[in-house]
Amino acid sequence: MSNQQHNGELAAAYDYPLPPERIAKVPAEPRRSARLLVDLRDTIVDSTVAELPRWLRPGDLVVVNDSRVIPARVVLARRSGGRVEALLLGRGENGMEALLKPGGRLKPGEELLIGDTPVLRIQARAVGTGSPAVWLVDVIDEALLAAAGEVPLPPYLRGVSVPMERYQTVYARKPGSVAAPTAGLHLDDQVLGALGRHGIGVVALDLQVGLGTFAPVKVERLDDHQIHSERYEVSGESWRAISSASRIIAIGTTVVRALETVAITGELAGESRLFIKPGFDFQIVNVLLTNFHVPRSTLLALVAAATGDRWRELYRHALEHDYRFLSFGDAMLIPVGRR
Repeated sequence: MSNQQHNGELAAAYDYPLPPERIAKVPAEPRRSARLLVDLRDTIVDSTVAELPRWLRPGDLVVVNDSRVIPARVVLARRSGGRVEALLLGRGENGMEALLKPGGRLKPGEELLIGDTPVLRIQARAVGTGSPAVWLVDVIDEALLAAAGEVPLPPYLRGVSVPMERYQTVYARKPGSVAAPTAGLHLDDQVLGALGRHGIGVVALDLQVGLGTFAPVKVERLDDHQIHSERYEVSGESWRAISSASRIIAIGTTVVRALETVAITGELAGESRLFIKPGFDFQIVNVLLTNFHVPRSTLLALVAAATGDRWRELYRHALEHDYRFLSFGDAMLIPVGRR
C-alpha cells in the first residue's frame, strides 16, 4: 500500500488474538535454544536461534543494541511518611525523567528517601504529562538508588522473578534502558562466535529503550498515536562498517529505529521520534530478527512496515506451531522492504 492509503489507518488493523498461555513467562535456556521462524518469502521454515548463521550470508553485518537495563523501579519514602513508587525513565532532553506514583501532591524541591537518606530531588513536572505523573528529577545518591532498585519487567510479566542478568543481553554495556532490547536476549557467545566463523560481522549501537515500550496504542487511528522518543548513539566506526556492508541484519526493532533515524537525519546521536509503520521506506535495514509483539502495538506496526500484510500469515503460523510470544518468547527472521 502507498503512504496515502495508510493515512488514517485504524489501530485495530494490528490486532490479533493472543491466548494468555502463549505469553512466555520464562526465557529459553540456553538462550540460543529459542525457536526461530524464518520467512523465505515463498515459504516459512521452523528453526532455532542456534542456527542463525545458516540463514545469513558471508559479508552480512549484524547490528545489535548494547544498551543495559538499569534497576529502574524503586519504592521511595516522603519525609511526610508517604510512599512513592518511582520508575526511572532515563535522561531526556531536559534531564533525568521519572514516573512517580502517586504524584499529585509532590512539589519541586522535595526529596525522596530510602530509609533516612535522600536519593531523588524533584525539579519539575514534565510538560504535557497526565497521570501517573512524569517528573524531572536530580539523582542525589546513585549507588543507593541502584542497590535498592528492581528490574522493571513489562506489565504482562507481573509477578515473574528472573535474575537481573537474564533480562540483559550478553553484550549489554551502556546503562540507560528501562526495558531490554528483547530480540538480543536470544544471542549468546556461541551464536556470536559462529557468526564470526561464517564471515558475518557484528557491530553495536546504543538506543535507550524507554517508557514507550510499555505504551499500548489506545487511539482509534494509528496516525493519532504519539510515539515516544528514545536517545540513541552510533559510533563513527560502527557507522562506517554499516555504510559499507552488503546487507544489514538488525537484531530488534530498537536497532531498526536507530539506524533509520540516522539515515533520515544524518545525526549519529540524538533523540529518535521515528514512528515506523506501513508505507515507510527503509533505507538501511535489509533483514530483521525480532520477537513476536503485543497486539495493537507500535512494534507490530513496524513489523507490518517490513513485511506488508504477510505479517498476519507469519503470526498465524507461529500461533499454530506453538511459538512463545512477547519479551521472553521466540523470534522470527524476516526480510525487510519490497517483496
